[in-house]
Amino acid sequence: MRWVHQFGPEIDKRIRPYLKPTNDSYRADETYIKVKGKWKYLYRAVDSEGNTIDFMLSENRDTHAAKRFFKKSLSSPHNQSPRVITVDKNPAYPPAIEQLMNEKNLSKETIIRQTKYLNNIVEQDHRFIKRITNSMLGFKSFKTAEQTLAGIEAFHMLRKKQVEILPAFSDVEWINTLFGMVA
Repeated sequence: MRWVHQFGPEIDKRIRPYLKPTNDSYRADETYIKVKGKWKYLYRAVDSEGNTIDFMLSENRDTHAAKRFFKKSLSSPHNQSPRVITVDKNPAYPPAIEQLMNEKNLSKETIIRQTKYLNNIVEQDHRFIKRITNSMLGFKSFKTAEQTLAGIEAFHMLRKKQVEILPAFSDVEWINTLFGMVA
């Protein structure tokens, strides 16, 4: 597990510049992850094609956490500014998005859709993460949960072909070149 904690965030950091651009239709949602026997919240967003926009683990499920998550996802260079953001009925999302609009981090023309059923894309994308984390039976600390989830999400992006890899390379060969381990 020490390898996962060490290299998960590093792989995530190194593949970020190679991510393909996402489209302007965001689907945001949160799911639960057990840390130290208590539920924490994994905020995730995907575009309308299912490509991962961003993710963030949070202790709370409130307006401040939602605002931090959207600010983080908007700052990623591979993401476009959203035309529409689809969220579930969580009451924390609209105030967070309003605050970002007032701070001019988000366009005033951005449409917020609070519809339960339009978020099926992100709900289905949660499955992959939950399948892996549920078998772990929770995490011992918040820091190790963040590090492990960064690695899981990075490899999930690789699996979804979100990373621009030269055709001659396999995923493993490409990761080896990222770390300077050319054969």
